[in-house]
Amino acid sequence: MLKSAALAGALVLSLAAPGRAEDPTADTVVARVDGVEVTLGEMIAMRETLPQQYLQLPDDVLFNGILDQIVQQVVLAKASDGLVKRRDKLIMENQTRGYLAGVTLDAAANAAATDEALKKLYDEKYTSAELGKEYHAAHILVASEDEALELKKQIDAGADFAALAKEKSTDKGSATAGGDLGWFGVGRMVKPFEDAVVAMEPGTVSDPIETQFGWHIIKLEEIRDATAPAFDDVKEELAGDLRQKAVEEKVKELTDGASVEKSVDGIDPAILKNADLIAN
Repeated sequence: MLKSAALAGALVLSLAAPGRAEDPTADTVVARVDGVEVTLGEMIAMRETLPQQYLQLPDDVLFNGILDQIVQQVVLAKASDGLVKRRDKLIMENQTRGYLAGVTLDAAANAAATDEALKKLYDEKYTSAELGKEYHAAHILVASEDEALELKKQIDAGADFAALAKEKSTDKGSATAGGDLGWFGVGRMVKPFEDAVVAMEPGTVSDPIETQFGWHIIKLEEIRDATAPAFDDVKEELAGDLRQKAVEEKVKELTDGASVEKSVDGIDPAILKNADLIAN
């Protein structure tokens, strides 16, 4: 462990030492392991794949850790001669193919989310389009229609809606706020719930409404004209839409343009469970 740390420390010093004629590049050799060169570029590439929590480490700690990891990998990879089976080769092929597929899709996605495309999509969704209405509602969610009917009876008799929501609603997220769901537009709620809200007048309470979540009693508080959000507030959402569309189009374009011949007749799908076929 001490030898490894000393080696890494020496390498850090050598990178900053006046004796190095040029600034480090991706091709700068930072270690040699039994004749195998390890480059600064390989270290940078490994850092790019690390989980976020590791990126919070001090630079010197991360540098040393990555270098030690690559050194160990070189040693262990060399020791795998004669140990690699068909299963291992096939897994590596799948991983390489998957990574390269991701490179293709990332390129398509990044090319789609340009500033011009983002502004155009924003205008289509929020400037040129009819924005419609927004609704401010509260609800009480229970498991059965009988429970919902009993709650509606109590509310009609003068019981406080918010108090009942806090006590009875199974939607704990909104229950603490008296059932308040805040403002939402069309398309944000499941269809039976949305249809009920759209048909209501402010200040009224609905009869029980069933959705896949259970039975709702809805109180409509207010209605207002929807307004367009600021561009910066929805920029990331719009970029996600453009990227997703570009990915789907690229997959379709390349798949449709490829010559694909499947030969699976007579093969039992359960054969995928037979790992013995690739064990040797």
